[in-house]
Amino acid sequence: MEQTATSGNLSRKVISIAAGEAHTLALTGDGKLYSWGRGTFGRLGTGSETDQPFPVLVKFFGSDANREEKLRIVGIAAGAYHSLALADDGSVWGWGYNICILLTHVLKLNILDSLSFVILDPFLDGQRGGTGENSMVPCLLEGFLGLGSPGSATKDYEIQNGKPLKISSVKAGGMMSMAIDNLGSLWMWGNFPHPLKSQSVEGQIALVSSAAPVPVWNFHGHTVVKVACGNEHVVALVSAGETYEGNDLICYSWGGNNHGQLGLGDNESRLNPEVVEAFNLESPWAAYEISCGAYHTALLALSKGSSDVLESVCFTFGLGDNGQLGHGTTQSLLSPELVQGLPQNGFLASVDCGLFHTSVVSSAGEVWSWGMEKGLGLCPDARFTGTDSGDVSTPLLISCNGMYSPRFQEPLQVACGAAHTVLVSDSGYKIWSWGRGRSGVLGNGKMVDCYAPTIALWPPLVEDFKEQDSDNARPNEHERAKNPEQNAEMERRLSAAMEEMAVLQSKLSVMERYTSILHGSIFGRPFQEHEIPPSIQSSGIFDIGKEWDHMLENSDHGKLLRLEMFYNDMLASVKDKLLKRRIQDIVKECLKSTAAKATE
Repeated sequence: MEQTATSGNLSRKVISIAAGEAHTLALTGDGKLYSWGRGTFGRLGTGSETDQPFPVLVKFFGSDANREEKLRIVGIAAGAYHSLALADDGSVWGWGYNICILLTHVLKLNILDSLSFVILDPFLDGQRGGTGENSMVPCLLEGFLGLGSPGSATKDYEIQNGKPLKISSVKAGGMMSMAIDNLGSLWMWGNFPHPLKSQSVEGQIALVSSAAPVPVWNFHGHTVVKVACGNEHVVALVSAGETYEGNDLICYSWGGNNHGQLGLGDNESRLNPEVVEAFNLESPWAAYEISCGAYHTALLALSKGSSDVLESVCFTFGLGDNGQLGHGTTQSLLSPELVQGLPQNGFLASVDCGLFHTSVVSSAGEVWSWGMEKGLGLCPDARFTGTDSGDVSTPLLISCNGMYSPRFQEPLQVACGAAHTVLVSDSGYKIWSWGRGRSGVLGNGKMVDCYAPTIALWPPLVEDFKEQDSDNARPNEHERAKNPEQNAEMERRLSAAMEEMAVLQSKLSVMERYTSILHGSIFGRPFQEHEIPPSIQSSGIFDIGKEWDHMLENSDHGKLLRLEMFYNDMLASVKDKLLKRRIQDIVKECLKSTAAKATE
């Protein structure tokens, strides 16, 4: 059924996602932010380092409900261990690993003697959520004073547009944080390559560590439209002229380049941004989306030709050790090359790079991945054995387990963490995830790895309780304030439900581990959801004889041989155990007989 964007369901509609090393952020249509996964360094913004297996609401003002309700988040970003959020008033918030998120109480600095800004922490009364260096709750970067380029550009912008200059988008990756203001200027902080401060030593880039945003002056007179970064490199799409006109973007890159991740034809690092010639103004391809893994880059582009057929393609370059470039080899590439095997004559809507894998989703609902461990991004210690194991160096179709299989219905965006992938589909009303599941990274309540897409718990249970409470009573805000007993009852019900859910989830995790171990012993790989017997799926009744015959009928020669080996090994083990038991029984009988004779 088609969902309509009414005020009642905007809280359930995900409009943007971002994935860090082992955590995920989701932004809803009503401006609220949810997080889940690993909690170390406070990257979830929940006030603690506790892992969260389900999406939880991130609160920016603690218990101040009035201020919380007025705040509307419009942009999100996730680095390896930190998170960023942009509000509609231009304010930027950060939490997690402190060098990336400006964890400072009150600080006024001057940059290059021409800019100044103030950083404020709204939790000065000790409610910051921790006493260490990291921030467990969102910290506010109050604003940039004197944003933009030097001279009168900022003043001219404010006069022409009748509003102050402010941040318009945020981005993060690795240990870096970035922001673009609405004049098109780029700002960076954390650990990042900066042309005015970095030093090159034997071709290496010395990253700058800055707790304050530093402007990148190289693009003065142009508009930075999009930016992405890996561990040591940055890639940006910048307008050819002063303003962005739709298809005039030029690709620039700078930073570390040991593996060719800058796409400049060599592996020499760059202190200053340089044009990636494959996507200059004269290129036949118009770049429109970029993403960076740790040491590789992916880029989506459209043909500039006059053909009526829409031709959308993906280029990759950089480190290829795990097949993350998708070109059929594990060789690194110094220049962009076209990825073969993706849908022809279709539109690639989203691309994202994990640590060592890459994913692309088309507007038709096809999701393709390649790289480490079948494109799942799973690290070597999580590998499973058998014919289905190993890295893939060409695009692999990730099939949906739903009714539209193998396609996902109305996909919006794909996001890759270090070893997990998240997809928003159904126009924003459903979240799928797969890959590493430890620490609750997949948002489905499970702590095990998933080798096929599973549905995350969305919307969160708290939203269902709120809706139920609203349907039953529908009091306005004043009535709710006058009825604390009703509020307390709802909180009690929610708490009891969450406790029961935690117990059930613990039991489910134990059963899943047991099932995976047993299934792996027989078939050589963990159990996957699509292998659930049809009789259980349709009726909940398991006919073991029927399902056994069905399994044997549909098994290939290799699986039958493995079953025979498993059966023979188990039979030999059982016979050995029976023989040992029989010997023990004989010995016991002899001892009893000997003892009886001794007493006569």
